[in-house]
Amino acid sequence: MANNLPNLLTLSRILAIGLIIGLLLLDPPLGSWLALAAYTYACVTDFFDGYLARALHQQSALGRFLDPIADKLLVSAVLLMLVANDRIAGMTVLPAMVILCREILVSGLREFLAGLRVGVPVSQLAKWKTTLQMIALGFLIVGDVGPDFGPVGTADIGICGLWIAAVLTLITGYDYLRVGLRHMTDTDGGG
Repeated sequence: MANNLPNLLTLSRILAIGLIIGLLLLDPPLGSWLALAAYTYACVTDFFDGYLARALHQQSALGRFLDPIADKLLVSAVLLMLVANDRIAGMTVLPAMVILCREILVSGLREFLAGLRVGVPVSQLAKWKTTLQMIALGFLIVGDVGPDFGPVGTADIGICGLWIAAVLTLITGYDYLRVGLRHMTDTDGGG
């Protein structure tokens, strides 16, 4: 593992989650900006671990296992902390719940399908959803201490992005569910 840079990046992303959570407990604005810096690191390593694994021919079973877990842990932990800090409140808790529920659903489906030796590739729409979700969470981490963009504040951009990500989450979650149900039906002899 020491020679596998992509796996080290993934592990560092998992470790960064604790740092992000701790920084979100600090008072704004310093805590918010430092949390954003740690979060940005985690997001950048999310891109580079997969890219480097392919480029360096260091794809591994451990990496395929850890990468989606690291992503789900990061998103879930940040969403929960943003709700706890009231940066996501009121009706905006709904898209956060949709995103969390989809993460659990997809994890369960992937586990079930892995038992059937069926892989479900990540769609391009799911990649766009993840990117938008990561950007929206970054804006929400900074929240009201961030700059205004004309009449729109940083938190407003994050909330809007979270709603859009939730819609894409529903679409991609349905796609995964449809594939999973088809394989379940085939397994039960109903296909």
